[in-house]
Amino acid sequence: MTSRPLRFAFNHISRRIWAGGFNYQRNLFAALAQFLPGEFAPVVFAGTRADENEIAELGAISGVEIVRSEVFDGQPGLAAALALGLDRGAAAAFRSAQVDAVVESARFFGWRLALPAVAWIPDLQHHSLPQLFPRTARWRREIGFRVQIASGRTIMLSSESAFRDFRAYYPHASNRVSVVRFATQPPAAFLNTDPSEVIAAHNLPANYFYLPNQFYRHKNHQLVVDALAILKRRGVDVVVCASGSTEDRREPGYYDLVNSEIRRRGLDTHFRHLGVIPLPHVYALLRASTALLNPSRFEGWSTTVEEAKSFGVPMILSDIDVHREQTAGAARYFGVDDPVALADHLMQLAEPKSDPVIRNVVPHQDDNVRAFAASFSATMQQAVHKNG
Repeated sequence: MTSRPLRFAFNHISRRIWAGGFNYQRNLFAALAQFLPGEFAPVVFAGTRADENEIAELGAISGVEIVRSEVFDGQPGLAAALALGLDRGAAAAFRSAQVDAVVESARFFGWRLALPAVAWIPDLQHHSLPQLFPRTARWRREIGFRVQIASGRTIMLSSESAFRDFRAYYPHASNRVSVVRFATQPPAAFLNTDPSEVIAAHNLPANYFYLPNQFYRHKNHQLVVDALAILKRRGVDVVVCASGSTEDRREPGYYDLVNSEIRRRGLDTHFRHLGVIPLPHVYALLRASTALLNPSRFEGWSTTVEEAKSFGVPMILSDIDVHREQTAGAARYFGVDDPVALADHLMQLAEPKSDPVIRNVVPHQDDNVRAFAASFSATMQQAVHKNG
């Protein structure tokens, strides 16, 4: 280790655009501060138009520094990074902040960048579900990954499932690859909100299933609607409470499409979408839910599953490799195109109760978060020493 903290750059990820990415950053910085104090100084580079509340939340974590610059409004340096080998504006900002290494997240700073760089690739969804990406977006993503690989970046993945995909799609890549599975440690301040009050405020029953996923098509909300329609025909009263952004730049009309289907089938009281709610409310609803529901067709490493695990919340999950990896069989699973199986799981757990069961953080969660911090630390140290 150096005598001062290793200063690494991370470009700000908007919660509005990608809640999972923002939560990853927040959890990572908090884990480093708690378990490796003084070893790292995360420097978050954000545009001048970045959300003030998000920036304040990250900046409140011990050791985190915030740099605001118009250089990080959008991706103005991408063309230069590809054509000339360097995003000069970003590189100058890194030098000014005395950064030691860079984590690239959905942004390429150029193969001529003079700093060690780690490319965080959360998943390779554009290969597995290409039909969900407009052609331009799919190729932009693919070109970005390929130039990072060609530039010799250390590649950081979030799961063994993603690692298998990486080897399958880029079999000739010789980059150093690290799998860093993230874990969550809910901030104590977020647990002060009384779940009973949040439940009452949203007029939810004591028994509800929680689905905190953004409205992207691959998150598979439609399957939940189909399962609820099956339960309605069976005469079973089940409530699914959903929250999260309705914005999907790839398919702007998707939320309206699902919502119209809910109304057409008369499921308004069974599927309740709360929109974007404060994180303390997310944790409150999760802690008191009958089970977490995640019907996603694809995940790199599910944030919502990790959050449910941190409280010991029962889980009903789509039967995809990464969900099996995350839960080691400790969940109920259903096929991504099998609404009957999902309906059966919901019906089996939907036992009437007068009061919600409110769960607290499980005793071993510190160990999981400590392992996350250690794994990230090892990846960064290897990247720095490789270029040293």
